[in-house]
Amino acid sequence: MSLIDLTGQKILITGGCGAIGRVIVETFVEHGAKVGVNDILDEERALEILKAIKRNDQIVYLRADVTDPESVGSLFDRFEKELGGLPDTVCCHAGITGSHPVQEYPVEEYDRLMAVNLRSSFLVSQEAARRWIAASIPGHLIYTTSWVQDVPWPEITPYNVSKAGMKAMMRGVARELAPHGIRANAVAPGIVAVGMAKAQWDNDPSYRARAKRAIPLGFMQPPESVAHAFLFLASKMASYMTGSVLVVDGGCSLYPMDE
Repeated sequence: MSLIDLTGQKILITGGCGAIGRVIVETFVEHGAKVGVNDILDEERALEILKAIKRNDQIVYLRADVTDPESVGSLFDRFEKELGGLPDTVCCHAGITGSHPVQEYPVEEYDRLMAVNLRSSFLVSQEAARRWIAASIPGHLIYTTSWVQDVPWPEITPYNVSKAGMKAMMRGVARELAPHGIRANAVAPGIVAVGMAKAQWDNDPSYRARAKRAIPLGFMQPPESVAHAFLFLASKMASYMTGSVLVVDGGCSLYPMDE
């Protein structure tokens, strides 16, 4: 059997309808996994997005607000019911960003970002761990951090903080839950060619010049490269890894971008 084959695996991913999330989902199902996709989109919009994925019969959409503990509990209940058991792997991928100079950053936006990026990851990790421990089965948590966990990018300081916090969370979870057979790892992407970063790259020459200086390989990161890192971590090839950050960033974190 191929070490990269996910046949028989059940995976939960939060934020799975986003631009990167849907590529991760597609990669998982292409390799045989059944995937519960969580997001906050209404079901009609989510299903419209997910129907473009090949083998979408292996996908179940599970709407829930993962910043709310009760919703997280219901999310896991639905996953177990609709996918036939607990997830083997849980990907804490939901996240948002925002851009303001630090001295002007709205406190309300800061609080929302921390809730979506950090609080949700903690709540999902906690619920997964409780259920895995109660069932006496191993599990694997995969977090989406970022290269900016270590090299701050200007005007997104709260995002930098949230990703550094997620790295610390992952390592704490890995250390504390290892005796239960529960592993935790993270993927740290670079400047991915989707969403806000791609729009700024295309429309803001100053951003594009700054971003090019920050990427030693010289081009924006294809979202497929992020999905391949998740595939590796979810596969048997990474079965002895815990507490690790897989940095896949085109070299962004090698040095500060400022001249």
